[in-house]
Amino acid sequence: MSDFYNYSVTDPKGNEVSMKDFEGRVVVVVNTATGCGFTPQYKDLESLYEKYHDRGLEIVDVPCNQFAGQTPGTDEEIHEFCTLKYNTQFPQMKKTDVNGEGAAPLFKYLKSQKGFEGFGKGPKALAMSAMLKTIDKDYKNNPEIKWNFTKFVVDRSGNVVARFEPTADMRELEACVAALI
Repeated sequence: MSDFYNYSVTDPKGNEVSMKDFEGRVVVVVNTATGCGFTPQYKDLESLYEKYHDRGLEIVDVPCNQFAGQTPGTDEEIHEFCTLKYNTQFPQMKKTDVNGEGAAPLFKYLKSQKGFEGFGKGPKALAMSAMLKTIDKDYKNNPEIKWNFTKFVVDRSGNVVARFEPTADMRELEACVAALI
């Protein structure tokens, strides 16, 4: 059994959600925010969920307020925003830290399996690189999550097979998921 299945996250009601519940499925774990320039990715994530959920995809949405305070609301407010604005149906967890001493163990594990490999090319990638240089001059050399909407893809056997930074083209994420389904 993969180590991935030894982890859990907490839902907004305080219940532990074990990754073992998703055994045999392809899982995308993503840290999200409601007030970020990447927030419209919720639409793409929901589309992906609707297209592949019946074939074995799960999306685990973990709101996080560690990046410029872009997720200020309560768990209820976050859920209401996502369902009303983007009609999200995938499970949303309790707002959680993904970096630092208080980081959820699941995210510590995911980062240990797939470190940061760059933002790619294009204007958004350049903007993210420039911004992060002001926050962490060594950002390229550590596995920490750099911003909202970092996505980890886990295959049906629990192996962390890919990490997509928020600047990645969502079509690349879909191609990865489709190949694993």
